[in-house]
Amino acid sequence: MDSVLHTRARIGQRALLLTTAALPLTGWAVHAVALHKRLAATRKDPLTGLLRRDAYTARARRLLARHDDDTAVVLVDQDHFKAVNDDFGHPAGDAVLAATATRLTAWAGPRASVGRLGGDEFAVVVQVPAAGLEQRLAQLVRMLHTPVVLDDGRTLDIAASVGAATPDMVGSRDLTVLQRAADAALYDGKHTGRAHLATQQHAAVPSINGRRAGRPGTAVWGRAA
Repeated sequence: MDSVLHTRARIGQRALLLTTAALPLTGWAVHAVALHKRLAATRKDPLTGLLRRDAYTARARRLLARHDDDTAVVLVDQDHFKAVNDDFGHPAGDAVLAATATRLTAWAGPRASVGRLGGDEFAVVVQVPAAGLEQRLAQLVRMLHTPVVLDDGRTLDIAASVGAATPDMVGSRDLTVLQRAADAALYDGKHTGRAHLATQQHAAVPSINGRRAGRPGTAVWGRAA
């Protein structure tokens, strides 16, 4: 009887030790999950759910390195966005940004890098064959010009300007160069309702966000429906 009790006691002690040892591991697992969620949250914009600038940039560079010339860098800027906030309120502006993010994500697909650069400016790096780029850009323009229905039932007519750059047209696979070219093309076609494709001239524009003297030539693809 004593040997049975002694054996049970030993088993009980071992079980207690195992349980005690498991508690810190469980705690660390919970902590690791929470930490992963916090890190993921810092990578994404809370309003739109899109990648923030740093996370977008890292993923965009990987895509450009992996897919060579079958890649397009697309910049999007909301038209008359300040008027939306002024006339309808900031919640309406937030709804427009969220709708734009949803449309960009749907258009680009899960393997693209889609980011909110700040304010009403967005960027996408997506794999797309050159032969299909014209059609894809025209599709994007139509999507971005679809009215947004607010929670109170009001409908907002919205628009966005789009500029795109590809490595073969610009002569570089560097993300900074491609974004500068796409941005310059975007501002050349601001408020036209068309997507503008950058040329090598746009890549040479030295200023930021396309605000510069002179207007290098652009290729115009896709009219909004």
